[in-house]
Amino acid sequence: MVADGYYYALALLGAAVLLGWIAGIFWALPALFLAAFFLWFFRDPDREIPDTPGVVVSPADGKVTGIWPVRESGVQQTRISIFLNVFDVHVNRSPIGGIIREVRYQVGKFGNAMNLTSAEHNEQNIVTVEGEGEPVIFKQIAGLLARRIVFTKKAGDRVERGERVGLIKFGSRVDVFLDVSANLQVKIGDRVKGGSSVLAFMPPPELAAVGAEQARQGAF
Repeated sequence: MVADGYYYALALLGAAVLLGWIAGIFWALPALFLAAFFLWFFRDPDREIPDTPGVVVSPADGKVTGIWPVRESGVQQTRISIFLNVFDVHVNRSPIGGIIREVRYQVGKFGNAMNLTSAEHNEQNIVTVEGEGEPVIFKQIAGLLARRIVFTKKAGDRVERGERVGLIKFGSRVDVFLDVSANLQVKIGDRVKGGSSVLAFMPPPELAAVGAEQARQGAF
């Protein structure tokens, strides 16, 4: 259980007791229902983390809603979008083990995160993790209901694959950016679990370097 769940639940339980005392048990039921919902929403189950070298795991629970090529910071990459609804676990995990090189918070709007244009302009946290031969970027993107992004690490911290790094509250989206040499293991429509579902396999560093050079030459 994420600690936030206890805070919300305790506040609502207090409200339920007060409403029950003043107006009767019937009026306390909505507050009791919401308290139970928050305890369930902020659940934080343990996950079995794959230990195969080169594995990239999903940073979030949800549904894969998009896979397409993009240019990020001038580099050709593959973007995987994962949409989280209010019924998904909202704890986020690191897709790979390594060093966090950059954490950049972008203030923005709170549009529908399913929409690509809105996602680009929504409030988001952009994290670069370098390890296992290649940097991997993932974005925690706020949505219509998600109004707070939590990230518990900072640049320079070391993280393990599948380690808890934060959460997004109440429906959101997480995008992962991988090198084009990555061997994808998911498709649009798949359901994934943070820390345990394999998104892709990264090639050994020497092969990734060759692939990157070939992609660079092909761009000219």
